[in-house]
Amino acid sequence: MGGGRCAPGRALILLLLALGLPRSQAESPAPPALCAPSASGTQPRPPDLQPNCTAPPVLWLCPALSPARGLWAHLLGPLCGDAAAAAKGAGGQVLLLSRLLVAQDPGGRFRRGRSRALCLEPGSRIPLPPASAWEGCHLRCRVRGGDGGRSLRAHPRGGELILAPPRATCLRSGHPLRLGLLCERCAEEGPTAVVRWSLGLGSSRSELEKLWLAEGGRRDPGSSRRRRNVNASPQFQKPTYQVSVPENRPAGTAVILLGAADPDEGEWGRLDYSMDALFDSRSNSFFAIDPQTGAVTTVEELDRETKSTHVFRVTATDHGVPRRTALATLTITVSDTNDHDPVFEQQEYKENMRENLEVGYEVLTVRATDGDASPNANILYRILNSNGSNRIFEIDPKSGVIRTNGLVDRETVESYQLIVEANDQGKDPGPRSTTATIHITVEDDNDNSPQFSEKRYVVQVPENVVSNTHILRVNATDRDKGSNALVHYSIMSGNTRGQFYIDAQTGNIDVVSQLDYEMNKEYTLRIRAQDGGRPPLSNISGLVTIQVLDVNDNAPIFVSTPFQSTVLENVPVGYSVIHIQAIDADSGENARLEYALVDTSSDFPFTINNNTGWIVVASELDREAVDFYNFGVEARDHGIPSMTSSASVSITVLDVNDNNPEFTQKEYAVRLNEDAAVGTSVLTVSAIDWDVNSVITYQITNGNTRNRFSITSQSGGGLITLALPLDYKLERQYLLTITASDGTRLDTAQVFVNVTDANTHRPVFQSSHYTVNINEDRPVGTTVVIISATDEDTGENARITYFMEDSIPQFKIDMDTGAVTTQMELDYEDQVSYTLAITARDNGIPQKSDTTYLEILVTDVNDNAPQFLRDGYQGSVYEDVPAFTSVLQVSATDRDSAMNGRVFYTFQGGDDGDGDFIIESTSGIVRTLRRLDRENVPLYELRAYAVDKGVPALRTPVDVHITVLDVNDNPPVFERDEFDIFIEENSPIGLVVARITASDPDEGTNAQIMYQIVEGNIPEVFQLDIFSGELTALMDLDYEAKSEYVIVVQATSAPLVSRATVHVRLLDKNDNVPVLKNFEIIFNNYITNKSSSFPTGVIGMIPAYDPDVSDNLTYSFEQGNELKLVLLNHSTGELRLSRALDNNRPLEAIMRVSVSALQGVQQRYLSVADAKENHAHTGRGIQKGQ
Repeated sequence: MGGGRCAPGRALILLLLALGLPRSQAESPAPPALCAPSASGTQPRPPDLQPNCTAPPVLWLCPALSPARGLWAHLLGPLCGDAAAAAKGAGGQVLLLSRLLVAQDPGGRFRRGRSRALCLEPGSRIPLPPASAWEGCHLRCRVRGGDGGRSLRAHPRGGELILAPPRATCLRSGHPLRLGLLCERCAEEGPTAVVRWSLGLGSSRSELEKLWLAEGGRRDPGSSRRRRNVNASPQFQKPTYQVSVPENRPAGTAVILLGAADPDEGEWGRLDYSMDALFDSRSNSFFAIDPQTGAVTTVEELDRETKSTHVFRVTATDHGVPRRTALATLTITVSDTNDHDPVFEQQEYKENMRENLEVGYEVLTVRATDGDASPNANILYRILNSNGSNRIFEIDPKSGVIRTNGLVDRETVESYQLIVEANDQGKDPGPRSTTATIHITVEDDNDNSPQFSEKRYVVQVPENVVSNTHILRVNATDRDKGSNALVHYSIMSGNTRGQFYIDAQTGNIDVVSQLDYEMNKEYTLRIRAQDGGRPPLSNISGLVTIQVLDVNDNAPIFVSTPFQSTVLENVPVGYSVIHIQAIDADSGENARLEYALVDTSSDFPFTINNNTGWIVVASELDREAVDFYNFGVEARDHGIPSMTSSASVSITVLDVNDNNPEFTQKEYAVRLNEDAAVGTSVLTVSAIDWDVNSVITYQITNGNTRNRFSITSQSGGGLITLALPLDYKLERQYLLTITASDGTRLDTAQVFVNVTDANTHRPVFQSSHYTVNINEDRPVGTTVVIISATDEDTGENARITYFMEDSIPQFKIDMDTGAVTTQMELDYEDQVSYTLAITARDNGIPQKSDTTYLEILVTDVNDNAPQFLRDGYQGSVYEDVPAFTSVLQVSATDRDSAMNGRVFYTFQGGDDGDGDFIIESTSGIVRTLRRLDRENVPLYELRAYAVDKGVPALRTPVDVHITVLDVNDNPPVFERDEFDIFIEENSPIGLVVARITASDPDEGTNAQIMYQIVEGNIPEVFQLDIFSGELTALMDLDYEAKSEYVIVVQATSAPLVSRATVHVRLLDKNDNVPVLKNFEIIFNNYITNKSSSFPTGVIGMIPAYDPDVSDNLTYSFEQGNELKLVLLNHSTGELRLSRALDNNRPLEAIMRVSVSALQGVQQRYLSVADAKENHAHTGRGIQKGQ
């Protein structure tokens, strides 16, 4: 502490002084040649330096000449405390601390406070303490363990170690080599000794003493602290390990080699490894760890799809006392291989679709899932059999939506079978695929009208066909299917008399009443074919021509029988006497007649014209010869077989007379019912001829329309009879002119025949089957249709009354008008059609009737909203599923039909979770539209609508609740990135100093958090509870040794982690007494005539310190400074020399200095010496504690 510089040659002396050697030794010219104990080992020690064990440590000094000049300082002694007790069974353990003390500059000073390094080249020798240090027994030692064990070997003679090639051993300040020496004792001494050897660079004896206290079990009696543990804890290289292993590898596959380091040697440094599954105990059955090597292997084949992540707590336990452990977390991720085929939701899909839907219509959506992970589950779809008729369909390769790309016509193709492939696009080892079969059935739309097999049907029917005879079958086909193709037939027109009936189902046409060729020779019926669709389609182009064939069913009928006539005897030959007239109701050849006289002789004076029927005079008459002729006449038709009729003819030959016959009445009137039978007597007229023997004949000479009447002479009068049936509709009155003739003269009279109507016709409907449509929403009282029948009669016979055969409460019919009206509300959904049997009955006697069938088709209106099958729908889905994953399916029905009953689904107007979901319009499948996040939205309350396609459209809402299931997609989050924790030093071991926690927005097992220290805990000062996050101190915390610890803690929610930095700051307590050791002040003073070198300023400070940073020291002299030779600043410890020492007198004084703080007082001795030599004074101050 003085003013001058040291001489270079005295560096070694200063080194020995620093080690506490006496000045005499320090001033010797050279160090000892062999290792020798320090002199302080034989001198009395101050009470505070007595060791804690029975044998005190001895400081041995050995010269070191290479690679640098200096000393090897050795402290040798037995282990104390727990370490020694644990070593008794092995013959005892000894601690050897060796430090190379090197003078590093020419001035001999050591540079304190900076790191140093020195390398010992191969061949360098390290001397050891002699045999006396080992209880007089010369030991043979060999090196084991550590890096030095591979580069050092023992000298054969013992007593030193030689550095062996091929490499150097480098020593660094503060980083000693830890080696083990196995030393064989003398035979009589016992077993092998184990020496724990710490080899490094040092600076002073005090440093070695501190190391001894730290490593050998001794303690400084001046300190109140005690080291509790000597067994060091093992440490893993990293706090967390993450490794990936492919699935499907065989059992025994190596996963990772875990290694922990333990600074202890021997049995205490041997580690056992174990691991336990965290979160899921199933992981224990898949992996095992070798307890000796730490190698982790698989126990059985892994399946990523069963469990993809395994988290273990790995423990390394040493065999020291007490046993120490190290913890690490191992996360094993099972990587995916493409070992799963895609799986369709259904192996076979069956879907119905209507024909004629728009192009682009979504038929259905197929979906396949793959248990693998991306990119082995990137599924693409395609239709394998897309040729031929299947070209009409296409599939979206990503979504699996099957759409139409053309119009579907059921009449062309009724069903389709598609084979859809799902390919996962996998790479390892390659893509896998699977197929599903799609059965699409095309439902029929009523888009085809019935078509008749012929444009016109012609049939010939003989007029004598019996009633209910089948004459023809019309056939119409409909290309549609089901009820749309079910054809009903009805007669639209041409059946005015109701003589024909058509079966509505079969199309068979029957004759239901007698045909009469003579009345109607041909019928043309218009047939309607109507299908059963809704609404129905019909075709009224069917024409049926029924040709009535004549049958020779009528014999000729003479207009009068017998025929009577007179002829004057003087008429010439060829004179036409009487016209024989017969009629035949048949036609053609069946009605062509031939006349012939029968029962006549060859000279008969009359002949008949075969074709005309006129009887003419064939020869002259002679009244006097024959005045009366009576013969027969025959009329024969040309039918096959022919039919004949005969009549009698009477001809009276008259004289010529001159009086005209006179009718008794000039006018006659009579009423005749039209249904009077042929041959009915109508009226008898009479005329009187005043001539003698006059014979009056009567003829209808005018007004006999259609030859309805005939007249014959009978009893002097003319009997008018009905020759042909009457028809009131054709003629209601006849005015007949009747002529009475005596052969020459004649008279006429008028006969008025009034024809009265008879109920001869039944009412006739125009069709046997009517079909009408009515909307179901029409109000009560709506007129559905007016049904009318016609009756060719008149009057009451033609007045028609209508009624329904069966009572159908929904309808009623007006008995007079035939108007059918509703009397109840109609509902298409309850009943789609009604068939009413309606009868028309006239009021004639007897009453006649006709029946027709009225089919009322109720037309659907959109009066029913869709109805969901459930009141609400619930589903769940994991938050990490890919877009377009199906969640659930809603389904609704609509009681309406056709477009009114077609339902589609939408979120429009409802709630789609802000676009997170979509709903397929046709199937009702709710799918995700994008990735979900449970932490943002754990529950979706959606609202979907089922909407029909009616006009206006009706819609029904339904609530859809979708719960988002959690996956572990959020790492734990600490409250802060950095924590500051303040604790007092000397807190009890095991005290919970803080609780460090993180939060995880996931839930359930995904939110379980594991805590661990990953950095800054070497040596193991703190322990963090793996589950609670409680931070516990494992050893004494000394502010003076270390005031702050910086550790990094990790929160793990496998496989996600977060980290935070924790600053553990110690609060100082006054737990240390001041530290002060004996020191010397040496100075020289030069006094000349010119100047003085006496130091007048501060020459130094008392070398005392207090480890407690908060303590303030107070300095004082206890004794020896009564003369005030040394001046002391009591608060700073600064020293000055009194001017009383500024003289030429040598001086040496010993003073006792006291340093005090709140916790204690330290007293040490100060030696002050003034050396004078040759009157040349050099001032030098040295302060060094002993």
